Amino acid sequence: MNAEVLTKFEKRHIVARPAIKIGDTIEVDTVIRDGDKKRIQKFKGIVIAIKGKGASKTFTVRKISYGVGVEKIFPMYSPNVEAIKIIKRSNVKRSKLYFLRDRVGKAATTLKPGEAVTPEMNQIESIEEVVEVESEEEPAEVVDQVTEDTSESTDEVAAEKEEAETEEKAEEK
Repeated sequence: MNAEVLTKFEKRHIVARPAIKIGDTIEVDTVIRDGDKKRIQKFKGIVIAIKGKGASKTFTVRKISYGVGVEKIFPMYSPNVEAIKIIKRSNVKRSKLYFLRDRVGKAATTLKPGEAVTPEMNQIESIEEVVEVESEEEPAEVVDQVTEDTSESTDEVAAEKEEAETEEKAEEK
């Protein structure tokens, strides 16, 4: 019985919305009511997360406002969400774009359409040839020589200290 009630509720509240995806730049028009007055507030940003399903589906939009990152979570089928306009589509290979929170400047608001953006420093994934670098053994030999030289010098220093101590003891007697 509970399942029937939920399906009736969902059918009544689910309205037609555009199919938004992660990485899309969208503009959400929300209705703000002040007493008898009603106005529309627009929020434009990048969709960084979509959660839930059915009538409880939500999406998170992030934008940079005066140098400060602002995120808003909107219920997909809320009557206060009047319209959702898709401004730009971007192809990303992540289900959540939380890595945009760590970015600064234009990198925080830019996703290139048709290219996959990775979280590491706005790098674009591409397949490149692997170049093998031949290892050089000469620096390792030089290090061995240096360690041998230092071991000899430490032995000499230790011997000099012992001689100085024995001379001091001899003078005291």
